Amino acid sequence: MVSAGFPFSAADRDLVGAAVTAAETGTDGEIVTIVARRSDDYRDTALIGGALAMLLVLALLAFEPRWIDAVLAPWHGGWDEAPGEGVRLLVVLVVQVAAFALAWAALRAPALRLAVTPDHTKARRVQRRAVQHFKVGAESRTAARVGVLLFLSLDERRAEIVADAAIHAKVPAERWGEAMAALLVEVRAGRPAHGMAAAVARIGAIVGEHFPKTADDVNELPDRLIEL
Repeated sequence: MVSAGFPFSAADRDLVGAAVTAAETGTDGEIVTIVARRSDDYRDTALIGGALAMLLVLALLAFEPRWIDAVLAPWHGGWDEAPGEGVRLLVVLVVQVAAFALAWAALRAPALRLAVTPDHTKARRVQRRAVQHFKVGAESRTAARVGVLLFLSLDERRAEIVADAAIHAKVPAERWGEAMAALLVEVRAGRPAHGMAAAVARIGAIVGEHFPKTADDVNELPDRLIEL
């Protein structure tokens, strides 16, 4: 069984690299593979969590305003006179700050930040990172503009396929669905390298339908797996 660790093992790298080489034998297209542990640190999730904790304090105050008196009871000496508004507001502020600090401290753990980040946010971050890497590593790097990037972000268990201009003009986005499905099935089973190899084979077949191998084709982009 191929290791599911990160960085990938030598066998993992060889598996993916060999898949790219094999896929490119049937097409002029160039396939680039990149795997990352995660696409973002999601540090803003900790700040958002803290802000929500502060809003929760206000929500509790709206639901039960008398809780402030209960908090202050041990400190006003048992006198019947209720605390002044200034003191009450100060208590609310202190509790809000404490709530923010506790939530922020808890969400400093990367695994917890990732777990509570909404799926649609993770999807956008993975897509953004994939496009960034495509622009640097594949876009317009081939003479015929036939580069394709397969990007896998392990912690999010999400992947993106980004194609260069010539391929994008002929291959609709939904055609990549089969490749994505093959990849994610193996990722969920703990075999991400197998998944990338399977996806690469399908990408090669799809690109080969429109850009079959020609006699003068040269290998313009590296076949090796890139780990970030």
